[in-house]
Amino acid sequence: MTDDTFDDSDDALYERAADAVYEALLERTGEGAPQPRLTATRRAVEVLGDPHRAYPVIHITGTNGKTSTSRIGESILRAFGLRTGLLTSPHLQRFNERIVIDGEPISNEALARNWSEIRPYITMVDDELEAAGEARLTFFEALTVLAFACFADAPVDVGVIEVGMGGEWDSTNVVEGQVSVFTPISLDHTARLGSTVDAIARTKSGIIKPSTDVVSAAQPAEALAELRRAAELTESTFTVQDEAFALESNTVAVGGQVITVRGVAGRYPDLFLPLFGDHQAQNAAVAIAAVETFIGGGDQALAQDVVAEGLATATSPGRLQVVGVEPTVLVDAAHNPRGAETLAAAIPQYFTFDRVIAVLGVLADKDAKGIVEALDPVVDEFVVTQAPSDRATDVDELAATVVSVVGPDRVAVEPNIRSAIETARDLAGESDKGAVVVAGSILLVGEAIAIAADEGWKDA
Repeated sequence: MTDDTFDDSDDALYERAADAVYEALLERTGEGAPQPRLTATRRAVEVLGDPHRAYPVIHITGTNGKTSTSRIGESILRAFGLRTGLLTSPHLQRFNERIVIDGEPISNEALARNWSEIRPYITMVDDELEAAGEARLTFFEALTVLAFACFADAPVDVGVIEVGMGGEWDSTNVVEGQVSVFTPISLDHTARLGSTVDAIARTKSGIIKPSTDVVSAAQPAEALAELRRAAELTESTFTVQDEAFALESNTVAVGGQVITVRGVAGRYPDLFLPLFGDHQAQNAAVAIAAVETFIGGGDQALAQDVVAEGLATATSPGRLQVVGVEPTVLVDAAHNPRGAETLAAAIPQYFTFDRVIAVLGVLADKDAKGIVEALDPVVDEFVVTQAPSDRATDVDELAATVVSVVGPDRVAVEPNIRSAIETARDLAGESDKGAVVVAGSILLVGEAIAIAADEGWKDA
């Protein structure tokens, strides 16, 4: 398919066109207010000829770890020789990061061209919805449709699709995944998904389709019960970590860790994973089991060299990522208490810092107190800032929350993000092994990555 609008080979033109796509999507209802419906997305993909049915899908949901698990699984699939499509959210720096084709963010040209081609159909569905008294397609609904169209256009051999929020009514749930994957489930988005773990698990279990394969990380008992029930009702197979597969060992190594995984169909010893944290080793185990299930139905082991290549080339930006040295600056997307607990556990195990300064910004719908309580044991001082979002908790309100947990002597306030990070770097630099950890909001992490690149901190 071609569009005369984008025949110019000028890279700057494509970049402007891709930026215009993002701006057009931003005019829609934002991701913080998803519509609990599937009919709108179903109608949009229907008028486009069901692009989401052009390739098999691994569908991934959970509370924490779903982006990393998606990325690791996608990397293994590429190592296997498959052309992949990967949809994740949110992005850290540029919108193109959300739609990945064969390991690379979608090009500006492909993004703009595909949007140009589907835009008339999106407008048609918008008009139908408004005529029926419903809201037009939201940001995430339109993004989902765009991603499915991009994958069909590429074309890809397999799509790895990360749920945006929940599962049952998330717009990605128009797919019929061959494998449904669940990363650890805990409390988050409680206003939308429910106030208990079992209620949240029930909503997430909605991605399980009849007679499919289900792979789950180890779960709290109440979440596990909901997932088992959903698998039984749909007559699906159910494979859970620590029963059918397991992480046998992981050892800290330079630049990451070495892990051994007992998969569903094979054992994979001494794999290098260039990611920090025990949780990433667990994510890798789930990803391996998911790929085994997808490729061979869980009955055939993968080649050791394929798994080794897939893990060794896996990346997970914004997850315990080092973006600066002298002092070390880490960013981590922990934005709920469970994620903060995981971050707090990883810092002393994988690093030898003698002083840790946290730069913290949190969105208003998150459990800020729970995040601070989780980080408190490993953080010496907090620099509170304003996350770059209109949904951010006011900096003074957040500071009061932090003070209520750790006391006033360990808290500084810097509303400007760049100033906050510079203050934290100065404080960390007072120790031989001081470090800065930026956390609490994925948007804040993305801003920190951009600042680090701009300032050249890794080149220090």
